Amino acid sequence: MPKIPKYKLFYYAVIYTDRSYNTLGTKSTSNVNSVPAITLLKFPFKLAKDQIDAVNAWMIKGCRGSIIYSTGTGKTEIAFECAKQACETQFRKGNDDCSYICYNPFNILFLVPRIVLVQQNIRRLLSYGVPREKLGVYFGECKDIREITISTYQSAVNNHDLIVGSDMIVFDEVHLVSDTASTLRTIFDIVIDSNSKRPLLGLTATIDESDPKYKTILSLLPPVKKYLIKEAVKDKRLAAPLVLPIKVELTPNEKKIYDECTAKIRNISMYLNTSDPKSISAMLRRGRQLSGLARAWFANVKRRKSLINCATNKLAAAVDIIATRHPSERIMVFSETIESIQMLKGLLEDTGIKTMVIDSKSKLKDRLEKLAKWGTEFFPLLSVHTLEIGYDVPEVRVAIILATSSNINQITQRIGRTLRKTEQKDTALIYTIYLSETRDTSTLKMVRQATNVGTTQYRNRDYENRKAHSSKNTNLDVFY
Repeated sequence: MPKIPKYKLFYYAVIYTDRSYNTLGTKSTSNVNSVPAITLLKFPFKLAKDQIDAVNAWMIKGCRGSIIYSTGTGKTEIAFECAKQACETQFRKGNDDCSYICYNPFNILFLVPRIVLVQQNIRRLLSYGVPREKLGVYFGECKDIREITISTYQSAVNNHDLIVGSDMIVFDEVHLVSDTASTLRTIFDIVIDSNSKRPLLGLTATIDESDPKYKTILSLLPPVKKYLIKEAVKDKRLAAPLVLPIKVELTPNEKKIYDECTAKIRNISMYLNTSDPKSISAMLRRGRQLSGLARAWFANVKRRKSLINCATNKLAAAVDIIATRHPSERIMVFSETIESIQMLKGLLEDTGIKTMVIDSKSKLKDRLEKLAKWGTEFFPLLSVHTLEIGYDVPEVRVAIILATSSNINQITQRIGRTLRKTEQKDTALIYTIYLSETRDTSTLKMVRQATNVGTTQYRNRDYENRKAHSSKNTNLDVFY
């Protein structure tokens, strides 16, 4: 095996010393009797009742299906236990004494969307007693296949043998492999064609079962058990989310531009007899008479979206929350565009508040360095579609969502970053900054839907007092 550079060992989190294990079904060169790697898994704690229920539900359904569990409820541990029980079931068939007479690997492939999750899974498996020589990672330059291999989806797409040679596959954040993700979607084609009986497990915090783009997922991996935020909060498995909607308004000039863009979008849609982006995109590609109108439609949509994301009062409200309410507490700030997050960074620094930005272009080493400094050298961490998945910082209890997203999966993931419970944290604050009389209001509805832990509406006196010192353009309502 080629020598792995020292700097890469930092995030591979595992040192490979033995090449005798192989997940493509070939015989091990070791003469020492052993057992499948996953059977060595041992948790240093007891699984919660809801986790055990999820494992049992999946087993009853023939080891096929998706577990839809809120972020922070231990989906990873559920997956490990499912894999262990599926392995034991397979090897004990026809073996009356329920023992493993000889070594026969049970090849497990964990597919994850991001490299940081490769690292996290390796670390957890090591902490649960699985020997490092039985763990492999497959992404980028490191392509080491073992009995238990953690790979990114993108890397697996380029190596069909990795999928074909697996006895079980776990699809983490399975909602990302929707029918609209054409490249990733090919993984399902390979899975279906290569082995129709092997155990398959999907993991996600949420999935819209009415959305046609999830048709394949729901067909191949139908939900077998759900445990959402409302139930987890009731069982005290998650911190209770306090949704703090903050309403702001466009400036007069911004309102004028917004209305102009909206009118143009509406008029073009009426002329084209559709407001569906896919249909209008098809007109643009055809390049005929209607392509000019299609191009104008997208230009106005883009301009309006940029205006909403970068609205003056929206960014000012975020600065106000950080500066006056949580000046010395770690905060996650989520926005939709790099432009808006960079503008917010500039505003914060103008007020003397140091901050850092993590986006999709940030290199892993850079991300880890920033996360290590978070909470000591700076407190607001600004993100563009990066912190939603794979970052576990249970101590964080404050999130600011600059509302513009219409994706319920994304909203649920963002909220879930703050809900992991600790001894010092029973509640989490979810600030949702939205523009009145714009499409932002639909995002606020989804935030409330995702955190629907009760129906009682109240006003918190502490926040009412703080409101008096806030921007005059900010209205604060609290919902529990």
